[in-house]
Amino acid sequence: MTQHRLWYNKPAFEWTDALAIGNGRLGAMIFGNTHNETLQLNEESVWAGKQLDRRNPGALEALPKIRELIFEGNTEAAETLGDAHMMGIPMEIESYQPLADLKLHFRNSNSCFGDMPRYWSEDISKLPPYLRELNMETAIATTTCMVNKDSQTREHFASAADDIIVMHISCPEAGNHCLLRFDREENITSNSAEGNRIILQGRIGDGVSFACIADVRANDTATIEARGNCLKISNATEIEIRIAGASSYVAPDDLSADAKQRCIDTLGAIETRSYDEIKQSHIKNHQHIYLRNELKIEEKTDLSELPTDERLARLQDGEMDNGLAAIYYHFGRYLLMSSSRPGNLPANLQGIWNEHLNGAWNSDFHTNINLQMNYWPAEVCNLSECHQPLFDWMEACVSSGEKTAKDFYGAKGWTMHHLGDPFGMTAPADGVWGVWPLGAAWLCQHIMEHYAFTKDLDFLRQQWPVLKGAAEFMLDFLVEAPASSPVAGKLVTNPSHSPENVFITNDGGKAMFTYAATMDIQILMELFDNCIQTIDLLDVDTDFKPELQSALDRLPPLQISPRDGRLQEWIEDYVDDEPGHRHIAHAYGFHPGKIMTERSTPELVEAFRKTIAARLAGGSGHTGWSRAWLINIQARLGDKQAVQDNLQDLLGRCTHTNLFDTHPPFQIDGNFGGTAGMAEALLQSHEGYINILPALLPAWQTGSITGLRARGGYTVDLSWTDGILHEAQITADSDGVCELGYCDGCLTHPKADLTEQGTITIPHEAQETIVVKVNES
Repeated sequence: MTQHRLWYNKPAFEWTDALAIGNGRLGAMIFGNTHNETLQLNEESVWAGKQLDRRNPGALEALPKIRELIFEGNTEAAETLGDAHMMGIPMEIESYQPLADLKLHFRNSNSCFGDMPRYWSEDISKLPPYLRELNMETAIATTTCMVNKDSQTREHFASAADDIIVMHISCPEAGNHCLLRFDREENITSNSAEGNRIILQGRIGDGVSFACIADVRANDTATIEARGNCLKISNATEIEIRIAGASSYVAPDDLSADAKQRCIDTLGAIETRSYDEIKQSHIKNHQHIYLRNELKIEEKTDLSELPTDERLARLQDGEMDNGLAAIYYHFGRYLLMSSSRPGNLPANLQGIWNEHLNGAWNSDFHTNINLQMNYWPAEVCNLSECHQPLFDWMEACVSSGEKTAKDFYGAKGWTMHHLGDPFGMTAPADGVWGVWPLGAAWLCQHIMEHYAFTKDLDFLRQQWPVLKGAAEFMLDFLVEAPASSPVAGKLVTNPSHSPENVFITNDGGKAMFTYAATMDIQILMELFDNCIQTIDLLDVDTDFKPELQSALDRLPPLQISPRDGRLQEWIEDYVDDEPGHRHIAHAYGFHPGKIMTERSTPELVEAFRKTIAARLAGGSGHTGWSRAWLINIQARLGDKQAVQDNLQDLLGRCTHTNLFDTHPPFQIDGNFGGTAGMAEALLQSHEGYINILPALLPAWQTGSITGLRARGGYTVDLSWTDGILHEAQITADSDGVCELGYCDGCLTHPKADLTEQGTITIPHEAQETIVVKVNES
């Protein structure tokens, strides 16, 4: 299990040193301090704010003038007008918040908490032998330490099976003495100890109410005493703490649930079950998903005896560490399982782990890449059910998005801008860069990706109204480019911008507003094509197909700059204000999309290579998520060394000691993007065939991976030796013909036919496993 384990020989000194556990809805950060411990707790729906009508009464009147000004090239006036009349009112959203802190004090039975800091830090030089670890195979975080000269072991896990967080403390040599209580910075309405429970309740303004209950049990010889808002446990050899947390959130417009009763019901459902029974059901539930997919990379030097933070420091000094890369891969899978389970909200900018009342970027659902990146590993890494919360949230946002479409653009269908929350926020926000109504259209790509990997027609049928509504909005939003435009007569987006980027205007000024930014066109090419495919697959809304096809045919082509040969980021050949900008928006058509591929558009791919080279030369990739995106891009480009270099940079420059990604500050999308990028280097299927080891890292000479998924409904196991494929096993979900390719050799199979592209095709039946090797003759 060495490539499934994080471990440390000292407690966490910072929040980003602590170990994360989660069950999709509840999360906790485990610090592992010896005498004074904190479990920082989160519940996914504890947000400030509520559903609001954000209509701006000036939007519809201002929109035609803004479009006119943009077409005339007067971007400054357009942005001024957009900032004044196109923003939602209010134009800010509020933040995802912590649930509470559970504080424990172990020194002696008579001491009390007093005014202690939120988190403690201990001098490692004074600690006796110590171990803090996270076993990702069991999803259990364990601390083994000395407390008052006695050995103590603490186990922590967040059970998806029983929807609780559990902490188990054992000290067989002598009795534990422990005080525990809940703390929260503000918004507490009650905080008290009753019997063997402590109960905290609160409400954030006039919005969400929340509650958490710690149910404490101990061995028969121990005593549990309620003291104000604390519990005192004396002479215990075993303590078990079951933590339930909940809010009043039911739906974007419904905050009517009884949070405390939800907690009581959760605890009541497991009242008679033992710790071992709860632990085993947790492990079984976790491993049912986690064990499907495993990456193993041979290590030249076994570094498993080094703590994870020391391995990371070694890598930051330039040393390779294949084992740490495998740990990081599995950590991304672990985090997605821990922050996104069916029936819950999707993973936000920090998954579910946030320590601040005002999180960075409000810890929101950022839809101009970050939310989407969270789900890049979901299908390929065999975590398909973890994708479901995203689709449920999209459906929940449709009614609000329809109102935004109508109120701001006079359009049918539904739209979403660059950020969202649990309350159906879909309006433009933050500033003029928020006037980017492409969020829903991009998110719809995930619907088609889920279908591509699963071939689940029932799912596609359920999601068709979401897809159709996004397309209806975009059809209404498009306008015809005027005669003065280089794409006169084509249908273009206006207003438009390339997310968060700025260009130099023809008169030397700077602007964000434009029309037909390249990313917009790429997203719409894919959206309209996906809708046409869905109509054909489901035989629905056939009268809608000609309208989609007509619009698709009238979209402007992607442009290659005659000035530098690069793929243009904007419809006109503007110069970047920031050559190394973190967003590479016009990469969408190459990754995560597939508008541009080596097979179908080699000239565009070559121009895109120049774009990436220029972006990197300008310093792009300085944030964790943008570095992770580069790993995925370079994997699709087949640049093995660049994949390795960017992965080394992601780990070495953008990773905290607990392996959380840093933007900075912490932002979880880099973790998910990094895991997806490693999978992309080992298997690709976006071009209509399964491409085996397309960008195998030079340092990964020998290894294997099991349980990857490929589009078309295939499960793939790969092994390689000395950088060359040893064997590939492909298991089909249904009858069909599988096409396979391998860039470093010819594949062989008894039933294979060779194609003109050098790939092979193999007919198969459902559940048949195809075994292919490299033809060495």
